[in-house]
Amino acid sequence: MEKSAPRRITIVDVARHAQVSTTAVSKVLRNAYGASPAMRAKVQQSIAELGYRPSAAARGLRGQTYTIGVMLPDLRNLFFADILDGMTTQLAGTDYQVLLAPGCNGEKAEARVIEAMIDRSMDGLVLIAPVSAKTRLNTVARSVPTVVVGRHGPSATYDTVTDDDVFGAALVVDHLADLGHRRIAHIEHNETDPVRLAEMPNAQRANGYREAMRARGLGDEIDIASTSYTHEGGYLGAKALLTRPVRPTAIFAGADVVALGAMEAIAEAGLSVPGDISVAGYDNSALAAFGPVSLTSVDQDGRQMGANAARLLVERIAERDRRTAHVKLTPTLVVRRTTAAVA
Repeated sequence: MEKSAPRRITIVDVARHAQVSTTAVSKVLRNAYGASPAMRAKVQQSIAELGYRPSAAARGLRGQTYTIGVMLPDLRNLFFADILDGMTTQLAGTDYQVLLAPGCNGEKAEARVIEAMIDRSMDGLVLIAPVSAKTRLNTVARSVPTVVVGRHGPSATYDTVTDDDVFGAALVVDHLADLGHRRIAHIEHNETDPVRLAEMPNAQRANGYREAMRARGLGDEIDIASTSYTHEGGYLGAKALLTRPVRPTAIFAGADVVALGAMEAIAEAGLSVPGDISVAGYDNSALAAFGPVSLTSVDQDGRQMGANAARLLVERIAERDRRTAHVKLTPTLVVRRTTAAVA
């Protein structure tokens, strides 16, 4: 004979156990005015003893689910883990829970994920480097409080948190030029949409690379391989650069994962890093700091980006009509063993 599933503990059970009214329990759960310290202690003790968990669906009917949806473009990129760490640290001590979903770097896939989070009555959304059209992002933000991370361009409907990607690219070029490199190449994420060319971090980094090269008198040496911000993209980009009549002495990869792919292609060609070619990345992810890799990389402080995103979203949930805020962080360069003076 099959055993029936245990009955879910309800607010009525908590009220009976604590010998108070259901209204009193509700006030404690909502941290509302009118619940004395003694009542709070009694209710919280009953909640702990009974193992009561509020129903997210029921809370949603009352107007708030205390869930925040986070859309990631790529679960394999460790930099996004830093953003999540910053968010969870900022939200520690609150009732909010973070739920994740992959956006898969495509507008249709993003739309499905965003709609699914809205349908589940999440209180707010954090969209990391979304590729959706700006009109679509504004429509979403008018429906639910939204913070966009890693996409430039102000909005009157959603808050943003970005890194100064142009400055970060200049840090890399200046570092390599100071080491004596002139043939400094760049691997970028191929982009064609005019709005994303103005707003996405990959396009900003490519522009920063061009500007910094010209500022150092190296405009004639500008060399860009357009692939993707993936390990494979870095591998293919480096392979293309290595077939140039005069190969580069340094490669600036637009992301750490791209740099790792580039280093694989360099090793496959029988060359060494940094003996033959210096390599620098962007993100300063955990892999960059891993001893055997020791990748020179731009640190855009993902944890601080995540903390700001969580703070702005909680403020937006509490005050829907406040003026939008746009935070831009200043990156730093962390120099490690993959860059050295030109041979």
